[in-house]
Amino acid sequence: MTATADDPRQTQDDACRTREVLDIIGDKWSLLVVRHLSQGPRRFTELKRTVDGISQRMLTVTLRALERDGILTRTVRNVMPPHVSYELTPMGTTLRAAVLPLLEWSITHLAHIDAARAEYDARVDTSPA
Repeated sequence: MTATADDPRQTQDDACRTREVLDIIGDKWSLLVVRHLSQGPRRFTELKRTVDGISQRMLTVTLRALERDGILTRTVRNVMPPHVSYELTPMGTTLRAAVLPLLEWSITHLAHIDAARAEYDARVDTSPA
């Protein structure tokens, strides 16, 4: 267990485990799901409707991964039809607080990123190979 160069208290094993966690929360959908759950408990169909572009299968996979990692809870009410809702755990709430600035930055800079991509693509398309 050797310390890493960036943080002498962090072992190589800790760094590997950190990458595992970042893979889960840094995927294409997890942060968007966390963002929508920040407004309170949501049913599957509500999440499916509000997380633009996510398939039913990917939402299921994402919710299971977040539940497994303790970021959200799944509650089933035994009624007909069964009522299933998802809610952030206290740890999930701290994740939301940590990533909300990143999500807001993304929204704020969408137009600038689109313009930069268009400019880059125009340069690349006209440059000699």
